[in-house]
Amino acid sequence: MIQCGGSHLLQGGRQARAKASGAVAEFARNGLSFWSFPGLILALFSMLSLSSVASAQTLDVFTVANIPVDVTAKTAAAARQQALADGEKRAFELLLKRLTMRIDHQRLPVLEAKEISGYVQDFGVANEKNSLVRYLANLTYRFKPRDIRFLLRDSDIQFAETRSKPILVLPVYQVAGAVSLWDDPNPWRQAWADRLKDAKAAKIDGLVPMIFASGDLADIATIGAELAVKGDEQRLAAIAQRYRVATTMVVLGTLRSTSRGRPVLSVSIFRYGKNENRQAFSTEIEAKQGEDIDTLLIRAAVEINARIEDQWKANNLLKFERAGVVAVTLPIRNLPDWVDAKRRLARVAVIENAELVLLSRTEVRLNIHFIGEAEQLKLALAQADMVLTEEEGSWIVKLQPRIKSGVKSRVKSGKDRRGINRSGGSSGGK
Repeated sequence: MIQCGGSHLLQGGRQARAKASGAVAEFARNGLSFWSFPGLILALFSMLSLSSVASAQTLDVFTVANIPVDVTAKTAAAARQQALADGEKRAFELLLKRLTMRIDHQRLPVLEAKEISGYVQDFGVANEKNSLVRYLANLTYRFKPRDIRFLLRDSDIQFAETRSKPILVLPVYQVAGAVSLWDDPNPWRQAWADRLKDAKAAKIDGLVPMIFASGDLADIATIGAELAVKGDEQRLAAIAQRYRVATTMVVLGTLRSTSRGRPVLSVSIFRYGKNENRQAFSTEIEAKQGEDIDTLLIRAAVEINARIEDQWKANNLLKFERAGVVAVTLPIRNLPDWVDAKRRLARVAVIENAELVLLSRTEVRLNIHFIGEAEQLKLALAQADMVLTEEEGSWIVKLQPRIKSGVKSRVKSGKDRRGINRSGGSSGGK
């Protein structure tokens, strides 16, 4: 079982620890052949170091990269100093917004430049150029996770740190009953493309990275608008496999008009993947006075993107008032498996400590101390490609293959795409 709300260890964890004393004897019986002597040394080092896994939490979420700065001042030195201060402030603000929900953005702490510097662990400079009075560069800042957490907690602002696996977005546009996905024009798809491009240019990246399908011939042949709207599992799985993602999100935007003739976009979000075949949410966004359809679609894409972020954060808010511990067994084939697992565990934000209990040739036994609910732990582990399941009364955490998201292969679209059936598959659809 998983024990929550307290600091007591599980009985299973105590039993596992009791067996730890037999691990060294096992190594001796095998003539110190446990992955060779250097492997034993590394394994012993792992025993000593894993208890501090929380301090080794990945800094990816707390890193804000490639902030562009361009400052002109009386001297190059003054310009550089001002650029570093500006970049630091910008990175700090982006980080706090990345971790928190929109409803709390107005309450985020506003600090002076000197105060912000205290939260910076280090920074890097790339593409640095300067003249006698001007300084240009791309700056990357790494912030101190522990200090940022204390700052937000002291400000009574909830936050999340778990980053989602990439999601493939398929914007389907419906007007007067006709649906389109890959067609030109598809202003809804273009609005999403512009949104993701603008966010990238502004260095705004949240906890839910999104992938935009290229719309080449292979995509067109894989799935069309009608099949996407119907939720054809086979075709959706095929496009997900092509982009190496676990989740595909169909964003159906239906344009209509109010009785006063004002455009309204009805948006329905459908998520497809393992245990995710469901409608995430739906909403309506009405055009403002004097707002044209293209502007409405762009604003809607920004709003839907923000709601998806908020929904993810709401499900992954760190609940420090609750704590739990679970005794798990991790099957391994060799030492590299254990090293890989250790790296992945260090990337799971809700894990405070992974206490090594026993290490053998075929398995590792751990007591995982975590923040929040058990379901949050499962979800967070899944983002690190680790599956937590209960088998015969014991908890097992298994490593899954790690596959970098992105299209597997590009198919040249040819010199002229006119005349190509852009509906995808054999179902038709515009």
